Amino acid sequence: MIIYNGGPNLSLKEVVLFPFDDYSIPFQRGVRLQLASRQSTAEGGTRIVVPVGPVGTPDHAWISYYGAVCRVGNDFMMWYLGGGEDEKKRLCFATSRDGRHWEKPDLGLVEYNGNTHNNAVDLLEGRIDIVAATVLYDSEDSDPQRRFKLVFETHRRDPAHGGRAEFNVAISPDGLRWTELPVTPHDLSCEMSGITKFNGAYYVTAQSGGGHFGPPRKLETFVSYDFEHWTLADCLGFMRGNIPPRPVTYESHAGEQVHLGAGLWNRGNVIMGFYGMWHGHPTNDRRLVSIDLGFVVSNDALHYREPVPDFRIIAASEDGMADDNHLLRVYPALEQGQGFENIGDETLTWYGSWSGRDGVRVATWQRDRLGYFEPFKGSKMRSPAEAHFISAPLNLEGKPARVFVNAGGLSQYSQVTVEVLNERFEQIAGYTGAECIPLQEEGLRQPVRWQSGDLVAPTNAPVRLRVNVGGLRPEDIQIYALYVEEAF
Repeated sequence: MIIYNGGPNLSLKEVVLFPFDDYSIPFQRGVRLQLASRQSTAEGGTRIVVPVGPVGTPDHAWISYYGAVCRVGNDFMMWYLGGGEDEKKRLCFATSRDGRHWEKPDLGLVEYNGNTHNNAVDLLEGRIDIVAATVLYDSEDSDPQRRFKLVFETHRRDPAHGGRAEFNVAISPDGLRWTELPVTPHDLSCEMSGITKFNGAYYVTAQSGGGHFGPPRKLETFVSYDFEHWTLADCLGFMRGNIPPRPVTYESHAGEQVHLGAGLWNRGNVIMGFYGMWHGHPTNDRRLVSIDLGFVVSNDALHYREPVPDFRIIAASEDGMADDNHLLRVYPALEQGQGFENIGDETLTWYGSWSGRDGVRVATWQRDRLGYFEPFKGSKMRSPAEAHFISAPLNLEGKPARVFVNAGGLSQYSQVTVEVLNERFEQIAGYTGAECIPLQEEGLRQPVRWQSGDLVAPTNAPVRLRVNVGGLRPEDIQIYALYVEEAF
């Protein structure tokens, strides 16, 4: 295992160093961060991959991606909220082999419209209106009955939706048949979109759990070590409205807010999240709200930060005009759920529109290319070729490791070298920049080699990685990620 020291001490088989994670890469010279919005649409020119169903099905009126996607083996499983004639929101299910083409299986579990031929899962027999839900596949749980974990919101104690939103949990062996568990404390409330297991605990990110002075909406985090006993006090993880020069607002819908917390992607040493970037109208009119999707990162699953403030990782304006239904609607608004996956050479995430009239959508990037470092010539630098960055300490625990680089713009005129340093930033013989074979071909996972080979020798002392750019055209280079993996 590799001990990562950029945040909590974690033992990982692979550490991923992203440019937007300044805990993992704290030292930088002559490089600047650029984030990348989604790069392509789904096949056929449309982003919609799970459309509303035909008349008579539980999702024919609308689909809300207040849900999740989990990878289980070679398959992908999606849970989302569907609405039909009775306006009750049910938890529905779809499956896929590639993340783009989805099927809605006939589960035969819940009666709807006089029959059970539908894709609704058995959560409280479909009797309860589900407001939000997110799912974690916990493959490490020793009890097979608890491998799938669900956190969901209802209003059972407040059918008129005039008060608090109930926080509920359930477990399942297959993701289809759910058993609700008692929650302590019973009066916990929030509207959630993200869940992850980190350092032995479960973390749920949500909107305005009630612990931090009410409006505006904020990202707040609840924690449990057994999935049943949760913190009533929540951690304020991220807030937009109090950042100058934005005016502070305490209105329900006005101003800059965080909608639904964040859907999370746990990469081990860093957690990435897409959050609802709520833009409220000064009149506090809910119909005039627009919502893009923003980007945050965390190294402890509690505190989140924007690598580039206000960056729209998925812009709502690119998804067409808003619906004119009774809830919202003059401006476009998106909703994030849980679900990120690297599939082949792509990174995929799923999201929806707040109107829910069309279905679940997909956004794609080249694999792990959500942001990059590019060299530039600073006022005190002779050339962009002086640009470099240095990682946080990594402890290889006495085992050999390999290093890979995800980079674009490499050629015989634009090159990258990697050095291994000790914790005190001193060069280690055999792994200097001069002994590194320059990387001259771009790729998503290019192996780093030195004259002695491609293995970093075992050591029990912490090491750092230094990445240098060079060549006649270093300004062409984009460095998206470094991977350090246990070799054996």
